[in-house]
Amino acid sequence: MYAGVCGCCGALRPRYKRLVDNIFPEDPEDGLVKVNMEKLTFYALSAPEKLDRIGAYLSERLSRDVARHRYGYVCIAMEALDQLLMACHCQSINLFVESFLTMVRKLLEADKPNLQILGTNSFVKFANIEEDTASYHRSYDFFVSRFSEMCHSSYEDPDVRTKIRMAGIRGLQGVVRKTVRDELQANIWERQHMDKIVPSLLFNLQDPTDSGSPGCEKESPAELTERCFRELLGRAAYGNIKNAIKPVLMHLDNHSLWEGKSFAVRCFKIIMYSIQSQHSHLVIQQLLGHLDANSKSSATVRAGIVEVLSEAAVIEASGSVGPTVLEVFNTLLKQLRLSVDYELTGSCDPYCNNKTTTDQERQLQEAVIKTIGSFANTLPIYQRAEVMLFIMGKIPVPGIYPALGSPIAGFEGSRMIQVMLLKSLLQVTERYESSNMLAALPSSFLEPLLSFTLMEDPEIRLLVLSILISLIDRHQNTHKFTFLSILSDISVLKLKVDKCSRQDNLFMKKHGQRLYRHIFLTCSEENSGRSHYQALYTLLALLSVELANEEVVVDLIRLALALQDLALANDERLSLYNRCAVHALSAAYLSLISQLTTVPAFCQHIQEVIELRQKEVPYLLPEDIFIENPRVPESLERVEGEVLFQQFQIAEVLGGSGYNIEILNTPFTPQITDEDRLSKRKSIGDTISLQMDMDPRYSPEREQKSPAEQITFETLKNAIVDSVNGEEQEREKRRLVVERFQTAPFEEIAAHCGAKSSLLQSKLDQIFELTIRPPPSPSGSASQGQTPTRSVPVYEMKFPDLCVY
Repeated sequence: MYAGVCGCCGALRPRYKRLVDNIFPEDPEDGLVKVNMEKLTFYALSAPEKLDRIGAYLSERLSRDVARHRYGYVCIAMEALDQLLMACHCQSINLFVESFLTMVRKLLEADKPNLQILGTNSFVKFANIEEDTASYHRSYDFFVSRFSEMCHSSYEDPDVRTKIRMAGIRGLQGVVRKTVRDELQANIWERQHMDKIVPSLLFNLQDPTDSGSPGCEKESPAELTERCFRELLGRAAYGNIKNAIKPVLMHLDNHSLWEGKSFAVRCFKIIMYSIQSQHSHLVIQQLLGHLDANSKSSATVRAGIVEVLSEAAVIEASGSVGPTVLEVFNTLLKQLRLSVDYELTGSCDPYCNNKTTTDQERQLQEAVIKTIGSFANTLPIYQRAEVMLFIMGKIPVPGIYPALGSPIAGFEGSRMIQVMLLKSLLQVTERYESSNMLAALPSSFLEPLLSFTLMEDPEIRLLVLSILISLIDRHQNTHKFTFLSILSDISVLKLKVDKCSRQDNLFMKKHGQRLYRHIFLTCSEENSGRSHYQALYTLLALLSVELANEEVVVDLIRLALALQDLALANDERLSLYNRCAVHALSAAYLSLISQLTTVPAFCQHIQEVIELRQKEVPYLLPEDIFIENPRVPESLERVEGEVLFQQFQIAEVLGGSGYNIEILNTPFTPQITDEDRLSKRKSIGDTISLQMDMDPRYSPEREQKSPAEQITFETLKNAIVDSVNGEEQEREKRRLVVERFQTAPFEEIAAHCGAKSSLLQSKLDQIFELTIRPPPSPSGSASQGQTPTRSVPVYEMKFPDLCVY
């Protein structure tokens, strides 16, 4: 009786339910009944309006089987759902998808790892399906949260834990694929989603303990994560880069991963290679902003961020740093200044008691300097020139910017900043190549650069010489002059020499004398060492190879002879070693330039003097001086006669070969004062005198011209003496002013400045009193004989009411 009733009721059930029931075998181990599955699929295609009911009924059965722990039937239900999804692409599939996602959610919520993995696999298959119609209401928030949680699984069994984590990674990959294709669906780039997805991926990318399950998975979680992370970044549009990068920065902060450097660098290498190249400058800006935000963090953290910046700059496409190129360098230079302050004070943040050490700050400074060079190498030539000028403008100049940074830093802080910025400048110039020296070394750059050659700090002078060498060397000849020695045959150097261009000749005509003067003054510094003379020799050699015409060659020979005279002078400033070193430098350079000029008589004279020195005074040659233990004599009294290079003899042989030796016969006497500044004063004076001549009041009709003054030798001599004395007085006056402001108490300085301002105000009042004209009287002109009244300023005038509105 009951069987008949059941059979009757079964026949009355809807057809879609009977078709669904028929796909389940009596024994779940037999698997899906394929014939009945084909019938169900055909029915769903024929009657698409029934698809949502089929999904709802399958969901109902799956929920019941999960509750009864009948996991075999659960697998059959998910397989049926997968096949229906792959086959049906009708407009009503959205309702079926809702039922499908509900079933996947049921599986992901289960405690069984197998069910979680099963649900993930079905979701991944669904994510790869391209739907014909968009869904406006579908939400993936649960799946993002659940898959992210699976990525952090801590299951006891390591193999099962690995499988769960990999399932979570594939699930996140599926969510990204499903959402980025359709703008109408959920925006996966929103912050609440990225804050879950990105840290989950980085967690698996970072964990070295996870390895793929042998025999089950072909790749490890780290490899799968990297592939998923690259796919995520590759799909990021311009407006989404920030949301994708910020969680990376936060993850590295929260887990102290900047200090290790290797993982942070690996992350950003993946990022830079994965995103679209035109978006790479956005990553750089994010890193720069993060560096600013961590200005008070430990030196190791800041060094880690800077190291990542350096690596990212190398990967970045040439010239794509973005429109704010100088902002990049400004941020890096700011970090250098802060690091110097922290090094001197010993603390990054005194309020938080955040201590730092000299070694940590030095490592940071080296990283910043390296990064500046990395950035500069990605820029085109014209932008590198702008960066060089920008950095030069940031270097504190003595007397103008006496101390930058904290007041505690003082003079030592300024010196350290000068060294750091010059090292940064050297990094920029090392790969700078320009065929036009006027563009590479404009006056606005060369003048302040050369001013640092007069500083007492030997490290600063050496950096300036290195910068000049790297800018002048355009044919990679520097390494050929690494060792300061006498060369018997320069053909072995295989120098690359081109004919000087018109721009090169103009450059030497404009700046040559300034370069010679500073080379001479650098040689006269008492604390110059072996490295300084080596750099000076390289600089002189490069000037001869890169920029020398006949006029420049004569000037350089004249300079070398002037250096010999400097070493001969009994000047107490130069030690015995320095005098021998200058002699050796002059000999080595004259040997080089004599072979470059190819004048036989000139070469013969230089060679004869060198051979005689080797026999009698070897300490005047580089082979005995520029070694670990230099052979310095007790005195230089015997240095005279034939062991010296003779100026008259060199002038005679060069003149016979067609060189203009007129300048060679003039002694080289450089002035310490700035010639350009004096010439500007002269030009201003000329302008004033010209204006006076053109003024009608000084015309011949009004005034007879005074007779021209007779200019004699005595007049010129007195003018030169007066000029030197005036310069010395001006220099002494400036020294006293600087000394007063450095040593006097604050009250005295304030009183002095207040008196000056009062005097200036009184003078201005007198000038205004004389220049303000009396206003016209509203009633007409003043009556005859009336005494003129005091000038009334405009703001004190009384106007009739009709004139005011």
